[in-house]
Amino acid sequence: MQDYLKILNDEQRAAVVHEGSSLLILAGAGSGKTRVITTKIAYLIGQKNVDPWSILSVTFTKKAANEMKERAIALEPLSSQSQIRTFHSFGSWFLRKYSEAAGLESSFTVYDDNDMATLLKKVLPSFKTNEIKAAVKQISLAKDYCLTPEDDLSILGSEFDINEIYAAYQKRLRATGNADFGDLIMLPYQILDRESDIASYIHNRFRVIMVDEYQDSNIAQYKLLQKLSGREEGNDSYVCVVGDDDQSIYKFRGAEVQNILTFPDKFPGTDIIRLERNYRSTEKILETANLVVKKNEHRMEKNLIAERGKGKNPVLAFLGDQNAEVSFVADLIMAAKQAGGSYSDWAVFYRTNNQSGGFEKEFLLRKIPYQIFGSLKFLEREEIKDALSYLALCANQKDEISFRRVINKPVRGIGEKTQDKIMEAAVLVKEDGSTVFDNLIETVRRKAPELSKKAKEGAEAFVKLFDILLASFDKSKNLSDFVERVISDSGLVEYYKAEDDIEDTNRVDNLEELVNTAVPYECSMQGLLEFLDAINLERTLAEENTVDKTNGLVTLSTLHNTKGLEFNKVIITGLEEGVFPRQDKTGADLEEERRLFYVGITRAKDELYVTSTSNRCLYGKWQPMRPSLFLREAASAFKVVGQAPYGFSSAGTGFNARKAGLSAGYGVGYRAEHVELAAKWAKGVKVFHDDYGYGVIVQARENSEEFVIEVQFENGGRKKFLPQYQAKSLTIIKD
Repeated sequence: MQDYLKILNDEQRAAVVHEGSSLLILAGAGSGKTRVITTKIAYLIGQKNVDPWSILSVTFTKKAANEMKERAIALEPLSSQSQIRTFHSFGSWFLRKYSEAAGLESSFTVYDDNDMATLLKKVLPSFKTNEIKAAVKQISLAKDYCLTPEDDLSILGSEFDINEIYAAYQKRLRATGNADFGDLIMLPYQILDRESDIASYIHNRFRVIMVDEYQDSNIAQYKLLQKLSGREEGNDSYVCVVGDDDQSIYKFRGAEVQNILTFPDKFPGTDIIRLERNYRSTEKILETANLVVKKNEHRMEKNLIAERGKGKNPVLAFLGDQNAEVSFVADLIMAAKQAGGSYSDWAVFYRTNNQSGGFEKEFLLRKIPYQIFGSLKFLEREEIKDALSYLALCANQKDEISFRRVINKPVRGIGEKTQDKIMEAAVLVKEDGSTVFDNLIETVRRKAPELSKKAKEGAEAFVKLFDILLASFDKSKNLSDFVERVISDSGLVEYYKAEDDIEDTNRVDNLEELVNTAVPYECSMQGLLEFLDAINLERTLAEENTVDKTNGLVTLSTLHNTKGLEFNKVIITGLEEGVFPRQDKTGADLEEERRLFYVGITRAKDELYVTSTSNRCLYGKWQPMRPSLFLREAASAFKVVGQAPYGFSSAGTGFNARKAGLSAGYGVGYRAEHVELAAKWAKGVKVFHDDYGYGVIVQARENSEEFVIEVQFENGGRKKFLPQYQAKSLTIIKD
């Protein structure tokens, strides 16, 4: 282990060997925090003889948890006995262990947002779809704040009587014996708060508690951490949280930056260690990041220090409109590819999803291969959710959501009204007045004789199917064999094969891939539950996706999906007021927008480009745009290219639009470095562009530090180019 400590820098080593009081590790972007937390787990076990069984380490994504576990085990094999999980996975483990105390079935399934909406629709049949979605979001947010239907929910700003709706939803959810994602955090907190025996056991079990990405935690997760640590009961568990307040960008998901900012107050005596040495980006890129984020008032001071040298100045390109923007981006990527680079070096970021359309169109035209990071996931596909619902119903025959999804799919003549009758017959009222559901398969068997002929036949076929499936469960070799039988016997394969033939899709292939994912699991109830848990817990966040940077694809992504990623060359687009930052952002919201820009900048390893346009088509209309506030704040860090808007100035370079002559003419002479370019790309020269055809240069000028030409094409289009960077996309026509 001492060898592993030697490769750490002084701050990393101090964080690993720290003991005693609580510890907050402020880990800047690219500072090696995963190395620190995994080495700390291994160090505690291998050097300090801490029982691995007593260590709990939680993070927020399955990818991060798996990486943490693999790296800790590689350093110290006994780390495999520690609990290294996502927050929600830990909650699921806890609730399976204490399901009775939670009021859940031991075989409960976890409902996602769509499942919640389906359940709530049954409670509120008069609500429209958009109202249901809004109510679901508010209920989820209430649970993120650790609020019950009896609490004051005015903080949610709901247009409904959200207390009543939340209470009705909870009653129906508890009747199913299942949980939603919010329950995975809030229910363990409530159990630890009221069940002293369970709390005592957990406090004695977990003597070391570590939380990664703590800046992403919500109120409920903070409260759960408090209960797990036992601080209120005088317990002395060691608590270590790792995070970066400058990378807190998920407020819309309930994340609360104040959790990390106030951690030293909530855990008195906390030591703070700052990891500021950055091993990812060059100095010039980090200077830009530091300039941006230091404008935030509410943050814990730190300054990223580059370990990789100065590097190139980030480029700020001012462009005429979004068409020029996508052309500029495509030209940069194509030029780098022709020079021997890889498409996978590049990532293009934007504030919102609807900004991707122009880039996709241009990339298709230029034959630039790309991937959209954060698009529809495999597990969100209709056919996969159908198959998983069959499996969930095999595990828990009281699961209303799964039951309703599959009882009439493929069609069995059992419509909504018939389903409601079956559900009414399944309701059991306990002595205390609470309700639970009876076994739904048995309820269908019981109700079948009372149904219409068509519905009766369908119900009997449905019951027979589950009799066969449940009887074959223990006879299957492994879980993948059982999954294959479920999708075959249920009729899903034939159903989606017909759709594939009509729509030219590959849904059957997706079902076959689901079979493959079940291979590692044994065919037992425990194996099925583990499989469903793993599947359900993968549905949560967009950053669960994995980018394969060996496939030669440019990555397109919203900025929110980029956290945890890195690329050689990054282009951040749309830096205009109203686009980024979004319209009317002030106070804490504006500070989060600034952190989002900071996160995007710190994804870049070698080169950073930022674009801003003077015009953009918004809501179907062209509108004049102003450069983003963030550009003005960090102007001194950029090398400016293109035509800067009037009044934009850089304190660091002394550049000013008026002084550069951009507001009234462009001067008559050229800088020495532009003389050759001006001679070659002069006004009147005819050119050819692969995408736009033939044209002629109608304007050639010096703009700030760059030489710019404007080409009028025969197709009517008019485009600006920077020959120094984009010459390979243009051919001069001699004749």
